Amino acid sequence: MSDILIHTESGVRTITLSRHDKKNALTSSMYGELAQALRDAELSPDVRVLVLQGSETVFCAGNDIYDFTQNPPNSEDATVFQFIEALVVFPKPIVAGVCGPAVGIGTTLLLHCDLVYAADNAVFSMPFVNLGICPEAASSILVPNVMGYQRAAQALLLGEPFMAEAALEVGLVNQILPPTELKAFVQRQAAKVAAKPKRSVLETKKLLKGHHIPALLERVREEAKLLVQLLKEPAAKEALKAFEEKRKPQFEGL
Repeated sequence: MSDILIHTESGVRTITLSRHDKKNALTSSMYGELAQALRDAELSPDVRVLVLQGSETVFCAGNDIYDFTQNPPNSEDATVFQFIEALVVFPKPIVAGVCGPAVGIGTTLLLHCDLVYAADNAVFSMPFVNLGICPEAASSILVPNVMGYQRAAQALLLGEPFMAEAALEVGLVNQILPPTELKAFVQRQAAKVAAKPKRSVLETKKLLKGHHIPALLERVREEAKLLVQLLKEPAAKEALKAFEEKRKPQFEGL
């Protein structure tokens, strides 16, 4: 069974992360699949709205750390950055439904969605500093824009999780629902958008986001270059080794 499920109905294409045994943690190959899925959805005349979702218990646990150590992104052309750039430039509306943990890119990808709905069991975190690396997906721009500088600094410098209520308060999500109701609600919201005049919807999203895209792409590439560098340094190596050994990393002197 595929780790990524794709279904299209009535103009709504739903991409479901379905790697349940690994809490929907993303591998290099999955990033490549997701990037291609976005490109296909962009070009398909049958797709008017895109939905991103996980299961009722987990959205995305971020990078698969084992895969990350075996196949680190060693250039700005790595599949993870291809996925991020495809997300930044995607011209059609994206609706996300988040249940359970949304870790790292599981949170930052939401910054590029147009409507985000969370279950009351959702937990968001961007623990990049805990891994000795830096923010990605232009989150160093978008998190302060959405949350304000102080809250962004708290989220990115401490890397600590925050709950659905806090995400709603700062504007990261639109609404909170029970986990058992979220998927159906997201589909209804996506269907509402899909029923609107196609060009009006596309032009509205373009007016909302289009003028930001060059700056976001520039920041994505800047973050990518720095992340590739940081992965080669002692702090990141210690963090990844500590994760594999199930111990607390020792960053003294790093």
